[in-house]
Amino acid sequence: MSGKNTEKEQLAAMRSRIDELDGQIVQLLNRRAEVSLDVGRYKAERDEPIYKPFREREVMNRIAQSSPGPLPEKHLRHIYREIMSSSRRLQRPERVVFLGPEGTFSYFAAVEHMGSSAHLTPKSNFEDIFRAVAEEGAELGVIPLENSIEGTVGQVVDLFMKYSVFIQAELFRRISHCLMSSAGTMEEVTEVRSHPQALEQCRNWLRSHLRDVPSLPTTSSAAAAEYAKSHPGTAVVGHARLAEMHGLNVLAESIEDLPDNWTRFLVIAPSPTREDRRDKTTILFTTPDRPGALAGVLATLAREGINITKLESRPFKGEKWKYVFFTDLECDLSKTEYDSLLDELRERCHTLRVLGTYPAGTHGNGDKS
Repeated sequence: MSGKNTEKEQLAAMRSRIDELDGQIVQLLNRRAEVSLDVGRYKAERDEPIYKPFREREVMNRIAQSSPGPLPEKHLRHIYREIMSSSRRLQRPERVVFLGPEGTFSYFAAVEHMGSSAHLTPKSNFEDIFRAVAEEGAELGVIPLENSIEGTVGQVVDLFMKYSVFIQAELFRRISHCLMSSAGTMEEVTEVRSHPQALEQCRNWLRSHLRDVPSLPTTSSAAAAEYAKSHPGTAVVGHARLAEMHGLNVLAESIEDLPDNWTRFLVIAPSPTREDRRDKTTILFTTPDRPGALAGVLATLAREGINITKLESRPFKGEKWKYVFFTDLECDLSKTEYDSLLDELRERCHTLRVLGTYPAGTHGNGDKS
């Protein structure tokens, strides 16, 4: 009996130590919040934006590098993502719009990047997102620009031509699908529903495992999950966290046909970022109708040692056989050292617009973007 009492005393002592540490953590978090409120007042006096993506990345990386363990880096980054999300909300609530409804991959990308304290507002289409940011007072918008398998979302590029918004940050998220249902087994599944793109990305898996079960397209995976709650024979293809949101059972995980599937999202705002340090620039330009015009622009960038990581053309709305070029550059064109280059580019281009200079996102760990 004495041995059991000793074990209980040891456990009680450890729990007491945890309680003591929790008290210290709460005190430190509140002290941090007080300083964060001071920062908010400083920003308000100078009309500065609350969201500072490069500063947040800098804090995240410093915290991760300074941690001796045993807390895993991924856990630490999740914790600090929520701390910074709370800090932004304390400084000033910012409305963040995304392609809804809640439960889409855009929604989860926004939550994972902005934190659960962000004021997220769903929009039904891409143009509503751009309009909300450019004209209706939304501080930020999260939009998918391109997928590593499906390519660029052309409508998004077109909307950059139509609305005056600026890129603040980019984030990469791996797209992984689960099969979920209120049913307990795959044998009970009589139909599969999801967004057409999600069904296409899992076509071979569905054909192999649910050959005789029809796949029905819906407006979104989130809408399919809502439907599946009250229809036990319906299974849904979508983000794993949809199951938790809607009380569904996960019947199979990682069912996508190509596992290395990533989507690049952009965070847009009504004005350019004012941070001092940025490492990527996106421009939108058209060229004069003469031979070698595009080659001249590319040669000018090459001469300066600037790497082009994306160059895509889109038809220029309103002018037949004219094209606009959406281009990512590995540099910060806002630096004064590039002033003469910008002047030269403006001379070579028919039109030139800098869509934003911002911190580059990273692949491989969604929390590091």
